[in-house]
Amino acid sequence: MAILILLLNVAGATMLLLFGVKTIQAGIEKRFSGALKRALGGRGTRLRATGTGLLMAMALQSSAAVAMLSVSLVETRVLKFAAALAAVLGADLGSALVVQILSFRHDWMIPFLLTIGGWLFIKTRGRAWREFGRMLLGIALILIAIQFLSAAFVPIKEAAILPAISGYLQRDFISAFLIGAVLALMMHSSVAVILMCVAVVTIEAIPPEVAINIVLGANLGSAVLALWLTRGFSADSRLILYASLVLRGSCAVAALFLFQMLSGDVLTLKPGFGQGVIWCHLGFNAMLLIFVPLTGWLEGPAHRLSVALSPPSPAPVVPHQEDSSLDPNVIDIPVLALASIRRELVRMSQIVLTMTKPLPYLYRTADAGLMAQIRSQEPQVNQAMTRIRRYISDMPFDRMSPTEKADAMSLAECAIELEAAGDVVHREILRYAQRIAENKVVFSEEGWSELIQLHQKVMDNMNLAFGVLVTDDVDIARRVVEEKASVRELERQSRRRHFERLRAGHQESIDSSNIHLETLRALKELNARITTVAYPTLQRAGHLLETRLGDGEPTRDLAREVTM
Repeated sequence: MAILILLLNVAGATMLLLFGVKTIQAGIEKRFSGALKRALGGRGTRLRATGTGLLMAMALQSSAAVAMLSVSLVETRVLKFAAALAAVLGADLGSALVVQILSFRHDWMIPFLLTIGGWLFIKTRGRAWREFGRMLLGIALILIAIQFLSAAFVPIKEAAILPAISGYLQRDFISAFLIGAVLALMMHSSVAVILMCVAVVTIEAIPPEVAINIVLGANLGSAVLALWLTRGFSADSRLILYASLVLRGSCAVAALFLFQMLSGDVLTLKPGFGQGVIWCHLGFNAMLLIFVPLTGWLEGPAHRLSVALSPPSPAPVVPHQEDSSLDPNVIDIPVLALASIRRELVRMSQIVLTMTKPLPYLYRTADAGLMAQIRSQEPQVNQAMTRIRRYISDMPFDRMSPTEKADAMSLAECAIELEAAGDVVHREILRYAQRIAENKVVFSEEGWSELIQLHQKVMDNMNLAFGVLVTDDVDIARRVVEEKASVRELERQSRRRHFERLRAGHQESIDSSNIHLETLRALKELNARITTVAYPTLQRAGHLLETRLGDGEPTRDLAREVTM
């Protein structure tokens, strides 16, 4: 019975620990995901990438999240292999520092974080403050979970079963190592595994030596986890994770056997010394940084391992879209008819999204088959817009309320803008991709990085905008319009840097000048078209006042300017 109670308490504490970690990640990703991508994808040395990865892992409480972000940037060629691998190595050390910070005794911080975080999340209206409150609550939950976990082991640490298990794992260090790897995979968090080990070592439930073996296994499991989470990406973009797996895996195994040789005679840890477990974890990940100067050399071995373990990745495929979502049977019921139009707009937006996503691949390959697939999607966008317009014209406007009429007109405007967005991709960007292939245009490294960053920013905003169609959420709609200014600023900065390269006489910039500038303009126009999807939601909520964003309170000043 005692074992069942222990398992239940440990399971509950573990879930609370994971929930706290995920809460912090959600708070940061919802507000700062775009900024994090730009920070990691910025130009700089491997040392800068290492530092950026370290800080991002500390913020996200996860090295796997940074690894996934790095893979996405490698896939779009924003980040090179050497810098991306350096960022992953820095992220590993960052997650180790998180463990050190969370392991300090700060009981007074729990009520403080719950009070401040809860108040910010519940009482404040600003999105940034609410997400900051969410992060504070996540930290408090992690600290509570650690205390809960420690308390769960106290009643049975003297029981016969626990010393027996600890003794077995102390003798069979390979089993302890594999348990750590499996736990990291199952829990999707090496931070959680290590915090659990520290908690049980501190109350002397298991010896520090066993915990260190588990922690080394968790480091291997973390590298395998990143590969598993990115299985949908191309094999080439995951090279950094194969290199990380080889590096961390071999070093973890070497450290495991080295520790067995040193423990007992040379290295002795006293019972309950949880800080020693953390120091070993920190030391292991800090030691991996000596490989940062060698990250470029590791690309070859990583590629060979990737070929051995993964089939070559195919070219992107534009999926076939289903038929119209407009329901003629509900056209006489305005509420249902408007919902039907909204569903059709969602379908229409997905077509535009699938047309836009492979553009970096097309600029590199000019794949004729993929271009044909995208061109075949454009008539579907036109047909959807025509159907929506006819559907709205057949609605019983004489029996509709003013609000319903306004909603119908707003949805019609959204359809027109989505059709125009499809035209930008079909008539302009595909034509530029064809010209790149015909004229053998090669972009400068900086210019290509800028185009990819802008494309990714537009894609992020498209996903947000299309989410507004589904949720009608005012906060998301405001963020879509606010992000429009970010896209405009990125486009302006890229133009300025491009002209600086032209003045410096960079031949690649001279050769690609027209295509570069035209692509910037097209992406900016594409984003402007997509942004209009958020306007009806803001207008209904009173946040869109003619040409400016309001804060929803008539007694306060208007917020950010909205311009085409």
